[in-house]
Amino acid sequence: MGFEAELRHSGGSVEGDRPSTLATSSHPVTGWRKASYFLRALLAKPASALGFIIFTLFLLLALFGPLIAPYGVNEQIAADAGQPPSAKHWFGTDNLGRDVFSRVVLGAREILGLAGLGTAIAVFFGTTIGLATGYLGGWFDEILMRIFDGLLAMPLLLLALLLLGTLGPSKNSVLLVIIIVYTPIVSRVVRSAVLSVRQRGFIEAARLRGEHMPYILFREILPSVLPALAVEAALRFSYAIFLVASLGFLGVGVQPPSPDWGLMVREARNNVNQIPWAMYYPAAAIALIVIGVNLLADGIKRVLLESQ
Repeated sequence: MGFEAELRHSGGSVEGDRPSTLATSSHPVTGWRKASYFLRALLAKPASALGFIIFTLFLLLALFGPLIAPYGVNEQIAADAGQPPSAKHWFGTDNLGRDVFSRVVLGAREILGLAGLGTAIAVFFGTTIGLATGYLGGWFDEILMRIFDGLLAMPLLLLALLLLGTLGPSKNSVLLVIIIVYTPIVSRVVRSAVLSVRQRGFIEAARLRGEHMPYILFREILPSVLPALAVEAALRFSYAIFLVASLGFLGVGVQPPSPDWGLMVREARNNVNQIPWAMYYPAAAIALIVIGVNLLADGIKRVLLESQ
């Protein structure tokens, strides 16, 4: 039974001219029950289930990293410098005697927190701008979209480097770069979805009732664009993780002694022949979380499409 079919079986209904709503019945579909159906549909496919497991694992590391890591983030044990993986140091130690496993675990909070916060703010601004421009149209829409086109004409990494060259390397600068780089992309995705629904009957009915524009945007139009927005947000989060790591590797992002994974790869590359594990483990963490989030995004897209 598909996600939509389960909702109908439990009392949901799907209307042809407006977003799906839940009908009142003797067995109403609660928020928890809908979440349960969504999670079951997400885990039904091996690829999306793997993505969910990977993301959950790294999220737990980010939340409980200080309780898991056996050593401090910059705790140096000079006698153990350059040690290979062992029972004492699971991922070995770097050239300064810092435990690589502890730094990878504690770096999860650093990179997921920065990428997650930047993505959340970019999605908020992008959604608001996309809803407004798509609904209003006219000269405001044209001017703003041409400005966004100009920003998007440049490769994102190059744009990020130019912005950081102006702002200077720091955590706050990286956060601002994520917001500036991804807000136009999210805005264009939301605007495109709004253009496809703004002339539909339930929007016109809201206008005739005299509803204010914020009500129409966020109560009538937003539910229709949520599927596209959810997928886009997951993808932006994935790309933001890679962007943060890339900027750290280039030395223009988060600065030492942060356990940023990209920065760890940068610091370890000069000793890769002698201490390869100090570079391979943070690089593997970057690859794994990016793959996991992308698989999860594909699963979310599949479930949302099946529910329409």
